[in-house]
Amino acid sequence: MMTSMTKKAAWLVLLCGLAAPVMAQEAGSWSLRFGGSKIMPQVKSGDLSAPSLAGTKIDVRDASQVGGGITYMLTDHVAIDLPLSLPFEHDVVGDGAISGVGRIGSVKALPITLMAQYRFLEPKATFRPYVGAGLTYAKFYKARTTAVLTALTGGTPSNPTTMNVDSELGYTAQVGVIVRLADRWSFDATVLKTLLKTKGQLSTGQSIDFRIDPLTVCLGVGYTF
Repeated sequence: MMTSMTKKAAWLVLLCGLAAPVMAQEAGSWSLRFGGSKIMPQVKSGDLSAPSLAGTKIDVRDASQVGGGITYMLTDHVAIDLPLSLPFEHDVVGDGAISGVGRIGSVKALPITLMAQYRFLEPKATFRPYVGAGLTYAKFYKARTTAVLTALTGGTPSNPTTMNVDSELGYTAQVGVIVRLADRWSFDATVLKTLLKTKGQLSTGQSIDFRIDPLTVCLGVGYTF
């Protein structure tokens, strides 16, 4: 009888231990989040190199995508964060002397970012603001051009102008807040600013330097374990 009761008590303690919630955002915890991101480039364009119309510049349009991330808490306040997303596709349009021509191409972008974060207040706080800083490697690929760019640069339908954009490393800062919804669930809202300079190169031999310096807004629901 005592043996049976002891076994039952042991199982009860074990089950209670497994069911006990993990303290949100404490040292040693991991978090996964899922949501969406919007990248809003803040472009400062140089001029397209000769031969071209003086003041020929470009702009890059906003893009949205499904996103998320992984976070590991080194301490109760310091975290390492890896944002994740599917590739973004940005339209490239004429600006400056060619601001009325519209879309001249598009390019896919995959930002690979690693952040160090400091989270204020205590792990169980309902609202927990944070700041972060890190590096972003912006991978640009599958650049496409339109007939408009071909016409502007002297190409032909049989020999269209093509483009590529250099992948570059930039610096990223962020501010955000985590709203605790339950012991394991939370809502995460963050704004990131990346300083990034790159170059577009055309098959005609022309090139254009520009700062893209995107502002990124991310919203997501997270689960801590």
